[in-house]
Amino acid sequence: MGKLAAETKNRQGRPVVAAFLLIGGTIALFFSIGLGIAVGVADIDLKTVWNAVFHFDPDMTSHLIIRDIRMPRVLGAALVGACFAVSGAIMQGMTRNPLADSGLLGINAGAALMLAICYAFFPSLSYTYLLLFSFIGAGIGAGLVYGTGSLAKGGLTPFRLVLAGAAVSALLIALSEGIALYFSIGQDLAFWIAGGVSKARWIHLQLMFPWVFIALVGAILLSRSITLLSFGEEIAVGLGQRTKVVKVLGSLIVLILAGAAVSVVGSVGFIGLIVPHITRFLVGHDYRMIIPCSIVLGSLFVVLADLCARMVNPPFETPIGALIALLGVPFFLYLSRKGGKVR
Repeated sequence: MGKLAAETKNRQGRPVVAAFLLIGGTIALFFSIGLGIAVGVADIDLKTVWNAVFHFDPDMTSHLIIRDIRMPRVLGAALVGACFAVSGAIMQGMTRNPLADSGLLGINAGAALMLAICYAFFPSLSYTYLLLFSFIGAGIGAGLVYGTGSLAKGGLTPFRLVLAGAAVSALLIALSEGIALYFSIGQDLAFWIAGGVSKARWIHLQLMFPWVFIALVGAILLSRSITLLSFGEEIAVGLGQRTKVVKVLGSLIVLILAGAAVSVVGSVGFIGLIVPHITRFLVGHDYRMIIPCSIVLGSLFVVLADLCARMVNPPFETPIGALIALLGVPFFLYLSRKGGKVR
């Protein structure tokens, strides 16, 4: 009981900070979405953006640009950020591994490999099937990482999980690039490898949104169980948690979120590493607060990253995967040095 009390005290949340973060972050997110729609090769003032959203005129070129190109792009970035951030938070809670992230554990690379196979052998597949196969690839990548890490004597540990993830991700990315070279689909696959939301369209969001919405609601409903699981398996079982059921449901949610995000943005890593740690630092260790706040902060993070990608070298775009890696790699090294904790 003493250990449980200490863990509980250490993992108490900060509801006031969480409420402020949700409200302030949501306001900042809406403003960033408006700014992301307005800024581009042809800058459009916010008043025109407002009129295009609420008083659409199909005869105005600026309204067509906003509705058909920029709105799905920015909203896609927000959805992708929420997906990666929540999937990273769930993985960190379930595995008690502070370095867990869909990009580091083979999920992104597995989805990218499956997309490469689709481009090479089934080039006429619709986006619906691409989404389905990206889920399958994400599952294969995760299975290979967990299986490889579990083969070592002593079972799966956080350190082995990261090593297995790095090795499997490197292998899957190499296979993807090999397929791209052999079948001359490098240009098609380059978008997914570099990462970007410039090709997001309404049809993509319409297919993606129901899955993502259900998964995010499921993550929020599962948040209390993930908090208990983050105490440790023995404590969670002692508190009456069916840990196997929680892990299966959590893994399914992670696969849906990561698979859907990769199908839109490509193989972008570190979002699920950076955002949950910052959120945990601000609101505490209660996943009932971490997951909703990660949705907001993850969306804001990727929307701003996409905005920066368009502003670095206009009229050309910098891949958001490269920009995020500039932050993610030092952050990963910092976490490794500090034992997985943001101080």
